Amino acid sequence: MSAALITQYEEHLALVRNLSDNSIKGYVTDLESFLKHMEKLGIVEFNQLEIEHIRSWLANLQSTGVARATLTRRIVSIRAFTNWAAASGWLTSDLGANLAIPKPHKVLPEVLNVDEAATVLKALEVKSVEEPTAVNVRDLALVEVLYGSGIRVSELCGLNLSDVDRSRNTLNVIGKGDKQRVVPLGLPAMRAIDNYLKNGRDEFVNNSSADALFLGSRGKRVDQRTVREVVYEAMKAVGAKMGPHGLRHSAATHLLEGGADLRTVQEILGHASLSTTQIYTHVSPERLQTAYKQAHPRA
Repeated sequence: MSAALITQYEEHLALVRNLSDNSIKGYVTDLESFLKHMEKLGIVEFNQLEIEHIRSWLANLQSTGVARATLTRRIVSIRAFTNWAAASGWLTSDLGANLAIPKPHKVLPEVLNVDEAATVLKALEVKSVEEPTAVNVRDLALVEVLYGSGIRVSELCGLNLSDVDRSRNTLNVIGKGDKQRVVPLGLPAMRAIDNYLKNGRDEFVNNSSADALFLGSRGKRVDQRTVREVVYEAMKAVGAKMGPHGLRHSAATHLLEGGADLRTVQEILGHASLSTTQIYTHVSPERLQTAYKQAHPRA
């Protein structure tokens, strides 16, 4: 039963919901965890399943000390599954529909300030000039693009040569759910890309390279782990511990601090919901104070 169920659910997530490979993996992992819990409870047929069994699974997870956000994700995951299972005939009703989703604690993302971001990039630039190896030239371009565009690390790794539009200084980005968007890119990042293409990429190229923009040491498309290592190393210039997502947070914050509106930042980041983008409005009290002084007649 489990194998057939998982296979059908995977097909649904991929073909109907059009989720990314990482998202599908997460949903399937949650389902496998739930099915194992069912076995421990002695549930062998789905018609025996009741809401208490789902709550038992969640309670067991909570007892292991999982984070609140992780528990919330598991609830969302099992609700998505029971909805599909009921529609597909595996369940007689959608048992998970009434599961309450706890409100997550709002945690403000860690960001660099503008001067720190400039220091990180300047350190990489100096290194690429003093030691102009293919790796150093590439690493500068990687970090410039991450900070200059605010794109996700997965989106950066997926870039192809043809995705760089020099006439408009933009990138063609494929985001979550294979959604395509055009993201503006500043001149420093464009120059770093051109320098990498002229003085770095060819040293990595082999039969595995195809048209990938950024390549790893073995000639294949650069992987996310390599990019994270590059960013963590670059952050040592300012004594920070931050990965690619921190650069994305920083880019969003600096856009808002510079006067960009939320809708524009939402489009650049590829957020499906404006509420996701709004977290960045809480990062800078100085920006709120400035806006208040400019707008309120009694400020």
